[in-house]
Amino acid sequence: MTMPDVPTADQVRGEPLTLRAADGFRLRALRYPAVGPRQGHLVVAGATGVPQRFYRRFAQHAAAQGFTVLTLDYRGIGLSRPDSLRGFQMDYLDWARLDLAAAVDAVPDDGLPLFMVGHSYGGHAFGLLPNHARVARFVTFATGAGWHGWMPRAERLRVLLMWRVLGPLLTRWKGYLPWSLLGMGEDLPLPVYRQWRRWCAFPRYFFDDPAMRGEGLAERFAAVRTPIVALNALDDHWAPPASRDAFMAAYRNAECRGVDLHPRSLGLKSIGHMGYFRPAARPLWDEALAWFRSDAAPRGA
Repeated sequence: MTMPDVPTADQVRGEPLTLRAADGFRLRALRYPAVGPRQGHLVVAGATGVPQRFYRRFAQHAAAQGFTVLTLDYRGIGLSRPDSLRGFQMDYLDWARLDLAAAVDAVPDDGLPLFMVGHSYGGHAFGLLPNHARVARFVTFATGAGWHGWMPRAERLRVLLMWRVLGPLLTRWKGYLPWSLLGMGEDLPLPVYRQWRRWCAFPRYFFDDPAMRGEGLAERFAAVRTPIVALNALDDHWAPPASRDAFMAAYRNAECRGVDLHPRSLGLKSIGHMGYFRPAARPLWDEALAWFRSDAAPRGA
């Protein structure tokens, strides 16, 4: 009897999927089907200006270990970008409360647990989800408060140059932030740039912004009960552990554990802000998936 070939991680292909947010906006997503016995569902909540294709290898790796994985491009980014970003109106928080929420809603309630992996903004987004209670466990990499004061001096100066000089000049020229011209990621809608710049001026990000007091942000984050692990590398200049702790404290009623990553102890030369999802960081992926798997018995079993 000939056994069927089992696809390797590199052979897992993302299946195109269109999601519809609660306001009707159409989002482009990819679903990576699980290989072998299914362990659960997994949604990837990406970082600001980072397209879903960046998370492809992680998604393939998780799918090869039995997780059905869903990635998406937030509105204005990647495959969900309109023909022109000039004049494109949205709220930065829409990526969480509308777009990521649509991805969670798209996961079938079939008795298998749902997990989420976040990257930077993904850790902000989780507390804004109207449906976060569906998620059994959450791991986020590189989430921080964004304030330049948490950063090393050299990075602090670069960031201030971006916010105070380059950003205003570029957005006045283009009508959006042409992030790609600087090799920093996807171009960003103007409202995203403006809100991001404003919140990064505060030590605790949008929690410290007087203009956000009516949004009930502290109460939303306090409502989260999902267990969380937040991992930050010591060489991540954008989100060092102190920055993480300043932000993640908002999940005050969740079991939330911060983990400091020493790149050398993991056999890596560096991690930085983006290296968590590069192939060399597979040991980190396996640890996260193992934590999910320990909670992967079907609910009600």
